[in-house]
Amino acid sequence: MFALRRKSRRRPASPFSWVSILLYGAILAGGMLALQWLDVGLYAFGRGSDWQIGLAAFLFLCLGIWVGARLFAGRSSTSPEPGNPNARAALGISDREYDVLQRLSEGLSNKQIADALHISPNTVKTHVNRLFEKLDVSRRTEAIARARELGILI
Repeated sequence: MFALRRKSRRRPASPFSWVSILLYGAILAGGMLALQWLDVGLYAFGRGSDWQIGLAAFLFLCLGIWVGARLFAGRSSTSPEPGNPNARAALGISDREYDVLQRLSEGLSNKQIADALHISPNTVKTHVNRLFEKLDVSRRTEAIARARELGILI
């Protein structure tokens, strides 16, 4: 009757590719060579001066900023869950029930919610009834109002 679609569980793409790993490795190797050159210049030959130390510090500062920007540019900051996750946890609202609640707030019918979430309309009815129990309400509009009142829905 209803075909349930399985969500594919792909592993998230790694933010690091082999090219970026090799690039960072080469940069670190170059930094080590620069440190060794500075060390030899300062101690072995006694020719070290303050401008060499300042230049090395400035280069490593720029390198650190560049590497940090490259590492964190593609990543989105982990945004907190929408709404009030503490209230959801306290009421015991599951992720699927939360999805149904969001669709209810959009004014969708049980059939539309079932189609959107790829579940049976009877399952939607079950989730809606459990939401009514957990939110202590008897109507959809009351459930939405109560969820907004508790900060579960934005």
